[in-house]
Amino acid sequence: MICVTGDLETCLALRRQVFIEEQGVSLEEDVDGLDPSATHLLAMVDGRPVGTARLLELGDTGKIGRVCVLPEARGAGLGAALIRAAVEEFRHRPGIARVKLGAQVHALEFYEKLGFRAFGPEYMDAGIAHRDMALAL
Repeated sequence: MICVTGDLETCLALRRQVFIEEQGVSLEEDVDGLDPSATHLLAMVDGRPVGTARLLELGDTGKIGRVCVLPEARGAGLGAALIRAAVEEFRHRPGIARVKLGAQVHALEFYEKLGFRAFGPEYMDAGIAHRDMALAL
């Protein structure tokens, strides 16, 4: 089950486990001050939080970020479900014409299967290679 949540503490705990502990991202790079104004999605399995995503509005663009799924819950389609839920959330917001995200380069194919297309050059974010991707609504 995926839902919009106000439980920022749980979302941050999931991000800490995946981004900080697993991927070596610094706390300062993950917690950037934008969380209070964002919408957060929470993925639950058997009543346990296992994934999250952060949604921001930037003019006519919805931005999906901080997408993570705990290692033990990967491979069951939760990452794709989080992205689809985020796109649907933006689809219902007036004035949002496209959805954008910064994809880790190793995940480009994953996002392409969900309809996103890469644009612009590769860049480093938190020491990890990324490319921007977008999906027109």
